[in-house]
Amino acid sequence: MKSAYELAMERLAKSEPKEKPLSTAQKQRLAEIDRVHKGKWAEREVFLKEQLEKALARGEADEAEQVRVQLAREKLRIEEECEAEKDAVRRESRA
Repeated sequence: MKSAYELAMERLAKSEPKEKPLSTAQKQRLAEIDRVHKGKWAEREVFLKEQLEKALARGEADEAEQVRVQLAREKLRIEEECEAEKDAVRRESRA
């Protein structure tokens, strides 16, 4: 006998649409999105780390902390942007 949980999971699996495998073009697009966003992050990281080093050299701890916070925000923003674009490509395969 199956538990209520197992029965519910079976019904859920039946009701969800099956995902089609990604096409070669979609895989290439996902790789391109990753590459572009890694480049964006590298560019911002170099710039902000330079700003951080300058602030630390001047002994401006408050400014250095602001740059550290900005570094974290920028990384999160770029990662979220990347995932949103990749999700859009993945949704194309379900359509």
